[in-house]
Amino acid sequence: MSGESDLKTLLAGMRPELNVGCYVFATVDDGIVPPGVSPVVTVAEQEGLTLVLSQQEADAAGVAYEYTAGWITLRVHSALEAVGLTAAVARELADSGLSCNVVAGFHHDHLFVPYEQAAQAVTVLEDLARRSV
Repeated sequence: MSGESDLKTLLAGMRPELNVGCYVFATVDDGIVPPGVSPVVTVAEQEGLTLVLSQQEADAAGVAYEYTAGWITLRVHSALEAVGLTAAVARELADSGLSCNVVAGFHHDHLFVPYEQAAQAVTVLEDLARRSV
């Protein structure tokens, strides 16, 4: 099933959903995911393997991290070739003083925002969706 590519439709139907828990960004130099850790995102970089995982798992495994985030999933099925969704969402959050790290999955876009401001970010995105109808 292919995803949606029309920006207006994407924005109006994004249905942001805050996932339960606190998530952290960490890196492992050896490229090996520690035992007992199930990252929700991994990114291979020259400097090491970036892991996005629950803070609870990171703490239990002794994985160091610096950034704690709330994880928001945009429930609209966005096409990977869609143009403008990431820019529109990031711009709206930036205009509200919120940082955003975006990861595109096959079906959905995932936003990692400062943990303490995650509920505010959802409200900002819901408002953007309402205005896009």
